[in-house]
Amino acid sequence: MADVRRGLIIVNTGPGKGKTTAAMGTALRAVGQGMRVLMLQFLKGSWHYGELDAVQAFGHKFVMKQMGRGFVKVGAEKPDAEDVRLVEQAWAEAEKAILSGEWDLVVLDEINYAISYGMLDPARVVECLKKKPEMVHVILTGRNAHPTIVEVADTVTEMRQVKHAYEKGVMAQRGIEY
Repeated sequence: MADVRRGLIIVNTGPGKGKTTAAMGTALRAVGQGMRVLMLQFLKGSWHYGELDAVQAFGHKFVMKQMGRGFVKVGAEKPDAEDVRLVEQAWAEAEKAILSGEWDLVVLDEINYAISYGMLDPARVVECLKKKPEMVHVILTGRNAHPTIVEVADTVTEMRQVKHAYEKGVMAQRGIEY
């Protein structure tokens, strides 16, 4: 088998915990190898997560931006127009970052939610992924990855919940969930 080197498209999806955490682990590994990482969080924005402080230690090698307002309305209701606008703005920045080649790894955190909620057209994302520079890696996280995203991806991991502390009444804890 040939030793092929190229930027990968990686999807972390599924109903279980750990999609963003796995992406952060890969990002940390990349920074440790001298790579530049940009993480755009499509929906997060209203909470302060520990990782926001942690990545500051890496300076310009690992940049994380919260692009949303936090929790969005889902279900029968249409997404709030402001949330859609913020997703559009996040996508514009993501597309520019991926195509620029300035970053070795671009993490699109919770983009799968934005797509599944009808806030972003998956065809636009696939088109960009197909045009990315050869050595740029992209990780897309969030439940319900669109079939066209799964199809274009090189690696897809589905997190499956076996059990969760929340079921025993244990609330999210600082340093573990945020």
